[in-house]
Amino acid sequence: MTDEESLFAAIHENVALHGHDASWPVRFAEERARLLAWFPAVLIDVQHIGSTAVRGLVAKPIIDILAGVESMAVAGSLAPTLNNAGYTTSVEFNATLTNRQWFMRWADGRRTHHLHVVIHGGSVWHEHLRFRDALRSSAALSERYAALKWSLAALHPNDREAYTEAKAGFVRAVIDGN
Repeated sequence: MTDEESLFAAIHENVALHGHDASWPVRFAEERARLLAWFPAVLIDVQHIGSTAVRGLVAKPIIDILAGVESMAVAGSLAPTLNNAGYTTSVEFNATLTNRQWFMRWADGRRTHHLHVVIHGGSVWHEHLRFRDALRSSAALSERYAALKWSLAALHPNDREAYTEAKAGFVRAVIDGN
């Protein structure tokens, strides 16, 4: 498979959930170390977010990473280095985002990492951590989220955007403390 074919396959990858994998925190730690080595004076903090950051939770096997920077101008300046280090992004998609920049790392036609670069200490930073921490602290909430994810993956197996959008109400309710 060529790099172009692998990227195309990763972009169009189906929604497939997996049971929790103990290697996910290790994979995060390895990628965190790489990111901090590339941007030692730029990244204020790097956190593991998303379902792979919650022990026992089913997930798409993609490590979600939250990287905090001082401004969105700084976030935008990371793209050339990240692109040279195995990440890709959609300039068009990122242009629609006002509060984050998004990057994807892939291998063998599968997404491996999603990197969300946001303002450290800003609302998006805190929302991601609030959601992760709520799932980590409540087995019942985590189980409800897992059930929702299974049902939505069955409903939208070929549409990642619809799958993600369908989870938004649950995520927002948890962030808002409802």
